[in-house]
Amino acid sequence: MAEYDLTARMVAHMDRHLALPLLEFLQELKVYADAQILQGKISLLSGTNMVDYAMDIHKSLHGTDDVPADMVARRSEVVERLRSLQDAVKPIVDFLSSPQLVQELRADKQYNLHVLQERHQIGPDQIEALYQYAKFQFECGMYSEAADFLAQYRALCTDSERSLSALWGKLAAEILMQNWDVALEELNRLKEIIDANSSSASPVNQLHSRIWLMHWSLFIFFNHENGRNGIIDLFFQDRYLNAIQTNAPHLLRYLAAAVVVNKRRRNMLKELIKVIQQEQQSYKDPITELLECLYVKYDFDGAQQKLIECEQVILNDPFLGKRIQGGNSITVPLRDEFLENARLLIFENYCRIHQCIDISVLAEKMNMTYDEAELWIMNLVKSSKLDAKIDSVKGTLIMTTNRVNVHEQMIESMKNLNARTYMLAKSLLDLGHPAAQEAAR
Repeated sequence: MAEYDLTARMVAHMDRHLALPLLEFLQELKVYADAQILQGKISLLSGTNMVDYAMDIHKSLHGTDDVPADMVARRSEVVERLRSLQDAVKPIVDFLSSPQLVQELRADKQYNLHVLQERHQIGPDQIEALYQYAKFQFECGMYSEAADFLAQYRALCTDSERSLSALWGKLAAEILMQNWDVALEELNRLKEIIDANSSSASPVNQLHSRIWLMHWSLFIFFNHENGRNGIIDLFFQDRYLNAIQTNAPHLLRYLAAAVVVNKRRRNMLKELIKVIQQEQQSYKDPITELLECLYVKYDFDGAQQKLIECEQVILNDPFLGKRIQGGNSITVPLRDEFLENARLLIFENYCRIHQCIDISVLAEKMNMTYDEAELWIMNLVKSSKLDAKIDSVKGTLIMTTNRVNVHEQMIESMKNLNARTYMLAKSLLDLGHPAAQEAAR
């Protein structure tokens, strides 16, 4: 399934630390050879301070207890730098660790800077050291400490660019700690800042920020309880949808999956299909092709094949293939929901163009056995307002066509005619149309 793996595209828009969970997922599923994954981890870790972790991976990769001299030297540098930062940041950390002293601070940042300088001899250098220390902690993989220090730094920082950088770091830390509620709050806060800077930031920087934000948001949206609504709300906004079409069409996989499993947001299917058609030369995978088969080509044989491929794509995707251990079994919730809802879409579209349907044929289209399909259809007919009946003897599903009476059609068309006519005449009158003025007299 490496053919449909998006990891290489995804990590280009992520922090190195966020890329590590993706590699761990691929390693667990053995999508690639272990040696490839381990080498990829070492490459990622080379840009961080997680030297001990990199050493362990090197030992595992080469089957030895020896590590390269450059790793040993790098570890010494990290330890020395950590001690240096701890000394530089000690005054402000001591201050922030005291609840009584923190009570002196207010919402006014300028006032806080004055208090720190005058009463505690803590100046801009120490505040800058706090940022460097928090960043260093993050690079060492100490995400909880980094998140706390970055939040405290943002409360004191008056530099908008540095404060924005700290917010990105805080978001990454919360994601890596799997604090999904807090991470969602930080995501929304970051989105507000990015959108508010549309007049001052260059269009390229805006595009870059939105693409990165959408990639990071996948961790939250596919773990938070309201994430499936969140991804639809965010990705369908004009500026974000334009960013997807401009530089990240592979994100259509996740948007399509969210729309399919979210029955309440099926009204977005039409817009989604239009975007999928526009971007089919730039990106396509079984999930987007399934929708194209159903709503553009009406190719049910093609949809059947794509549904089989969709299951494998979901199982091997780090975001869609999240596994939950339950007793002695492991389930993939989104896979099960996707297949159920995709079969429903196939069923609904097939029924629109057929009046009498052979259940065995329909079972084949939905990759089910005859008995499974018959039971599934029976439950669907009972639980919905589907006007159909099953002929068990002939093995067919008969759709009942409700033809609207011509008189009912006329009555429906005439509804509110007087109100619409009045509003039209009023609009013409407001515009000073002579005929409307004459009618009014």
